[in-house]
Amino acid sequence: MLLILIFLLSPLLSLSLNEEGFYLQRVKLGLDDPAGFFADWNESDDTPCNWKGVKCDSATRGVNSIDLANANVTGPFPAVLCRLQNLTFLSLYNNSINSTLPLDISLCENLQHLDLSENLMTGELPGALADLQDLKYLGLSGNNFSGEVPASFGRFKKLEIISLVGNLLGGEFPSFLSNVSTLRQLNLSYNPFLPSELSPELGNLTNLETLWLSRCNLVGQIPYALGQLRKLTVFDLSLNSLQGPIPSSLTELTSIVQIELYNNSLNGNLPNGWSNLTSLRLLDASMNELIGTIPDQLTGLPLSSLNLYENHLTGKLPKNIADSPNLYELKLFSNRLIGELPPNLGENSPLVLVDVSNNFFSGEIPPNLCSKGQLQQLLMIHNSFSGQIPASLAQCRSLNRIRLSINQLSGDVPASFWGLPHLSLLDLVGNSLSGGISNSIASASNLSLLVISKNRFTGQIPEEVGFLNKLVGFLGDDNLFDGSLPASIVNLVQLGQIDLHNNNLSGEIPSGISSWKRLNELNLANNQLSGEIPAEIGNLSALNSLDLSGNQFSGEVPAELQNLKLTQLNLSQNRLSGQLPPLFAEEIYKNSFLDNPGLCGDIAGLCDSRTHEVDRGHTWLLKSVFAVAVLLLLLTLILFYWRYKRAKGAIDRSKWTLMSFHKLGFSEYEILDCLDERNVIGTGASGKVYKAVLSNGEAVAVKKLWGSSCKAADGGHAENGTIQDDGFRAEIETLGMIRHKNIVRLWCSCTTMDCKLLVYEYMPNGSLGDLLHGGKGGLLDWPTRLRIAIDAAVGLSYLHHDCVPPIVHRDVKSNNILLDANFRARVADFGVAKVVAAGGKDPKTMSVIAGSCGYIAPEYAYTLRVNEKSDVYSFGVVILELVTRKHPVGPELGEKDLVKWVCTTIDQKGVDHVIDPVLDSCFNEEICKALNIGLVCTSRLPISRPSMRRVVKMLQEASGENPSKVGGKDGKLTPYYYEDASDPGSMA
Repeated sequence: MLLILIFLLSPLLSLSLNEEGFYLQRVKLGLDDPAGFFADWNESDDTPCNWKGVKCDSATRGVNSIDLANANVTGPFPAVLCRLQNLTFLSLYNNSINSTLPLDISLCENLQHLDLSENLMTGELPGALADLQDLKYLGLSGNNFSGEVPASFGRFKKLEIISLVGNLLGGEFPSFLSNVSTLRQLNLSYNPFLPSELSPELGNLTNLETLWLSRCNLVGQIPYALGQLRKLTVFDLSLNSLQGPIPSSLTELTSIVQIELYNNSLNGNLPNGWSNLTSLRLLDASMNELIGTIPDQLTGLPLSSLNLYENHLTGKLPKNIADSPNLYELKLFSNRLIGELPPNLGENSPLVLVDVSNNFFSGEIPPNLCSKGQLQQLLMIHNSFSGQIPASLAQCRSLNRIRLSINQLSGDVPASFWGLPHLSLLDLVGNSLSGGISNSIASASNLSLLVISKNRFTGQIPEEVGFLNKLVGFLGDDNLFDGSLPASIVNLVQLGQIDLHNNNLSGEIPSGISSWKRLNELNLANNQLSGEIPAEIGNLSALNSLDLSGNQFSGEVPAELQNLKLTQLNLSQNRLSGQLPPLFAEEIYKNSFLDNPGLCGDIAGLCDSRTHEVDRGHTWLLKSVFAVAVLLLLLTLILFYWRYKRAKGAIDRSKWTLMSFHKLGFSEYEILDCLDERNVIGTGASGKVYKAVLSNGEAVAVKKLWGSSCKAADGGHAENGTIQDDGFRAEIETLGMIRHKNIVRLWCSCTTMDCKLLVYEYMPNGSLGDLLHGGKGGLLDWPTRLRIAIDAAVGLSYLHHDCVPPIVHRDVKSNNILLDANFRARVADFGVAKVVAAGGKDPKTMSVIAGSCGYIAPEYAYTLRVNEKSDVYSFGVVILELVTRKHPVGPELGEKDLVKWVCTTIDQKGVDHVIDPVLDSCFNEEICKALNIGLVCTSRLPISRPSMRRVVKMLQEASGENPSKVGGKDGKLTPYYYEDASDPGSMA
């Protein structure tokens, strides 16, 4: 009867297909298959054994293996597979299976391998799984399973691997799993169990090779009995609340390769006996409260990574640490270690990272740290190192991050040290280094931050600094630099900060500084600069801090400075004269213009000696002349505008190319009329944005790409430069083909040989970033913020999961989330978007990093390999912005980014100290759920981050919505925290 029913439901099925083939056809019909995984599951075949993902027994020809991993299918768990009598292997890894696990799963009685990880499954784990007597592998990680782990799981007979990582499992920690003596891997990390102590009975699992219990809410002490696990190679109890000493029995784990105990409250001395661990490669006991010295025995091991940072360790670093032949990572920062580093450190070890910051080390920097030619990061902040920078480090071409600030280093910096080709950060702040910046700095083509403040550097800043086209920050204040600023410095178009105050610089500010479109801070105070203040400064739309005080500038204060939105302005102690521009003639700006004897304005204390000489009649005459001049100016402007309107018809319309992506009700000539600075509504990394009100009364947003020389109706030029073809192409190739309610609509593009315009739908409430961090940010209530997060997540989920092939945005941030009149969100700015392989199986390697500071995923910054999980990290930062109303980087966070600040603050002060105080406390439960989602998304490891489809579901559930397709889930979100505290002085 069953076969007859299947035949009636699917009349096109061939009668030649065997019974197992019919069952698999039901699987195909029950799952959505947007990527066409089932394309070759042909009902006309007589057997399914040649179908994709299907394997059969060579003798019986019965189906014994179904592998649908990474198939991108959606739907409920296909319980019909349990009718395949010979099925021993079943994998649905990394799909969107969105149901509960059926109670009759025990019907798959011959299963040996079951992998349902990385799906959207909900509900409780069925106890009937333990009835699968032959089961050896059970993978259920990365789902939304809730409730307790069934006690029946302690009855598995042959189970070797169980992985429940990253679910919502609660109740007591399942100590009864210690009864499954066959276990080789026990992976239960990242589940919100009730506070539980580890049972000593876990020591009975003598076959165990991996014990991964990170973030399981474990309390109490580490049982001494765990020293019985002699086959253990990976031992991870990190990110819990364990207390007490590290038991000495752990030094008896003779097979151990990796021990991770970081982020607990362990205390006491490191035990002796480490010489037994002849296979130990990684020891990470950082961020505890360990005391005492580092045992000599520990440093005699073949360690590859030693991480003991943020403890209370004292004493000297044992010299034989330098004898470890595999040591590539040494993290000891934030302890109380003293003495000198071993002079031969690096001679025998392929060191890649050395971080000994925030200790009391002294002596010279070991000269052979890079003798193996692999050292990439050298971080020695806040110690007492002295002597010169070793000349050998100047030959270490692998270095990309150097931080030697706040030490007692002296002497000249080796010339080649300035020009290391892969260097991105050079931080030498707070030493006594001397000499000048070498011309070889031209070779440091990847340098983005040059921070050399508070030293004794002398001489002129070389012209070669202007060749560093990736330089974002140049901080050289409190030195002895002299001479003029190099003319080439205006070529640094990526600059965000220049701070050269307290030097002996002279001459004028070079012309051409209008190229600094991204400059946020310009501080040249207390030098000997002269000449007039360039009016070009008024074109630096991103500038919010300007300090030119304590120089010899003369002439008038440029009226163009009124165009800026400054939070700090200081032009005091110069030789400025004339009248203040009207905007600055206010008492609030008084301290910005002090000690300029010739400067006048309606502010007490400015130009007082001249006010007594001007009688009222003279004042009246001056005002009359001014009024006449204003009238003449108005008449001139009216005449100019009349001529402009007549001249606009003279444009050569044949030169314009319009490419539309929707039905339009306007022409390109209406757009051109609106390219006026008065209509600018924003600027970004890719261009300037104008609001254009059309003749029909509707508004659109027009982006003019940086570098475009767009001829306006009067034939003038707005800007000069080169066209950003890549960004333009990326926008039209992605937005041109996308139709989604949460992706900003691209109406059309307008191009000529020297101008490229993109026309979008106009979003009246601007960007989320501007609104959230502007004066009205406190008016956004929590329901609105959560609705914005859901809208943006839905848009990104569409890009990742519904576009074929998937699209990675690569610049997800609050400024690229736009809001309509009803505060509904759209994802915007696809200038750096990239198409990637389906499922992210082949991450694409980029030539340069795209994205914005504070939003870039760690693995993207280090490897330049990008997939969907890079966007997930960036979106997690946006969620944290919505919860905290803090910028992703900034002075208010100290030297941390937002992710690290949130995690540190929660750990030290509690969750209430990170939530925006203007939010109504009645929403605290929802806010905490969203906060947890943000922390999940910003997990250090990409594999720990959810897919955007899952993020949508979690946000919808946090808001009380019923997610479409995927159903609901029970339980609470598990709190995840940032897992890397390295480089405590890291700069944004």
